[in-house]
Amino acid sequence: MALSIFFHLLFILFSVSPSNAQSFIGVNYGLLADNLPPPSETAKLLQSTSIEKVRLYNADPSIIKSLAGTDIGIVIGVANGDLPSIASDFNVASQWINSNVLPFYPASNIILINVGNEVLLSNDLNLVNQLLPAMQNVQKALEAVSLGRKIKVSTVHAMTVLGNSEPPSAGSFAPSYQAGLKGILQFLSDTESPFAINPYPFFAYQSDPRPETLAFCLFQPNPGRVDSNTGIKYMNMFDAQVDAVHSALKSMGFEKVEVLVAETGWPSTGDNNEVGPSVENAKAYNGNLIAHLRSMVGTPLMPGKSIDTYIFALFDENLKPGPSFERSFGLFKPDLSMAYDIGLTKTTSSQTSQSPQLGKATSMGWCVPKEDATQEQLQDSLDWVCGQGIDCGPIMPGGVCFEPNNLVSHTAYAMNLYFQKSPENPMDCDFSKAARITSENPSYDSCVYPRAGDGTINGETNKYVTSDKSTEKNGSKCSCSLSLPLFIIFISFFFNFPNLRIM
Repeated sequence: MALSIFFHLLFILFSVSPSNAQSFIGVNYGLLADNLPPPSETAKLLQSTSIEKVRLYNADPSIIKSLAGTDIGIVIGVANGDLPSIASDFNVASQWINSNVLPFYPASNIILINVGNEVLLSNDLNLVNQLLPAMQNVQKALEAVSLGRKIKVSTVHAMTVLGNSEPPSAGSFAPSYQAGLKGILQFLSDTESPFAINPYPFFAYQSDPRPETLAFCLFQPNPGRVDSNTGIKYMNMFDAQVDAVHSALKSMGFEKVEVLVAETGWPSTGDNNEVGPSVENAKAYNGNLIAHLRSMVGTPLMPGKSIDTYIFALFDENLKPGPSFERSFGLFKPDLSMAYDIGLTKTTSSQTSQSPQLGKATSMGWCVPKEDATQEQLQDSLDWVCGQGIDCGPIMPGGVCFEPNNLVSHTAYAMNLYFQKSPENPMDCDFSKAARITSENPSYDSCVYPRAGDGTINGETNKYVTSDKSTEKNGSKCSCSLSLPLFIIFISFFFNFPNLRIM
C-alpha cells in the first residue's frame, strides 16, 4: 500500500509543470465605449496572447459566439437589475440559462456565471436580500440541464466587504456584511465555487501616496511590511490584500473556499490632480503582477499556487463615468495595438528555445549592486527578488554560488537573475538606485551569472528562473519541473513511512 502511494506521489511530482501555468491569467472585457473593435477581431487578438480567460459583465451573445472554438474560458454575468426576478422565480432563471448558456456551450467555454456585481456595495437591502436566492436559482437551473458541475456560480465583491485588512492575518469581513455573507459562503463551499473579489493596490496607493507605498504596490523593491501577528514580511500589496481576504474567509469558517481576483489593474492616464495614473506605473503593476502569477510562488498564506486573476481591462472604456482614470485601464487600444508591453504576446515558434519570461536576447550586460549600496538596500533587494518566484537556491547553503557567504555576493546574483528576465529594460536593474549594469562578467569558479544572448540563458538560467513555460531544445514542453509544495509532500512521505526503501 505504501509503495503504491509512493509511486502515485512520484507521478504527480513529475507530471506537474509550469507549462500549463497560463490558465490563471484572465482579463475583463468591458463594453462602455463607442470605439471598440468587432468581437471577431478581439477574439483573434486574445488568441495571440497568453490570456486564457475573459470576464464579461453581461452575457453578450456576439462576444460569447466569437470565442467559440478558442478554448478561452468565459465568465458571464447576470446584471444586478435581473436579480429580483431570477430570485423570485426559478423559471426566469431557467430561461436565462436557456438564452445565455445553452445556445453557445460547450463550443464557447463558459466556466463561471457571476450573479450580480458588487451587490453588497450598493447598500440596497432589497437587492442584497435577493442575491443568495438568485444564485441558488441559477445553480438549480444549471443542474436541471446537467451543467451544475461544469459551470460554477458566484458573485463579485468589492474590497469594502472587509472591515479589517491590516495586518493580512487579521483580515475580517465588516460586521454589517457578515450575516448576509454567511449564506453566500456556505453556497460557495457546497458548490466548490470561488469567492470573487476586486483588490486594487492602485486605490491603496491613492490613499497613502508615499514613494515606499508606490514601490510596495508595484511589486518593486521595497523594505516590505511585517504582519505583526505572524511575523511574515509582505513584499507587495497584492499578496497582502488577497491574504486578508483569505483570513476573512477563515474567520468565518470557510478557509477552503478558493479566492478569485475578479478585477485588478492600474490606469495609464488621469487628470493632473489624480495620484498614481501613468503608463510607467500601469506597465510596472500589470507586468510585475503577471510575472508574480507565473512564478507560482503564491501568497504567504496560500503558497505554491497562483490565484485566478482577471486584469482590468482589455480596452479603455471612453464612456465610463467617474474620474478620468476610470476610462484608462486598457491593456490594448481600439486599433488592437498594445497600450504598453507587459509580455502577454505568445512566444513564436522561433523563440521556443527560451522562456517567454526571459525577454529578448541582448548583450546589454549583467546587473550588480552599486559600490555605495547600503546594507539595508542590499537586504531589501535580496528579500524582494527571492519573493518574486526567482529560485534563490544557488545562493543558499550548498548552492554553487553560496560562497563567498556575504550579502553583496548573494544580492548580486539575485539582482542579475531578476534582470535577465527582461534585459532589454534597464529599469529592471534599478533596485531603488542600488544597482547598475556592467559589461564585466561577474561569474567566478562554478558560479555562472547568466546573460541573455550569450548562450547561458537557455542552459543555466532556466534552472533558476521560474517561468510559465519551460521548453527543451527541440521545442517540446518539459513536464518534469517540481513545485515546492509537491516536493514537501514527497519528503513528508518518507517521514510518515520510515520503513519503506526503494531497492
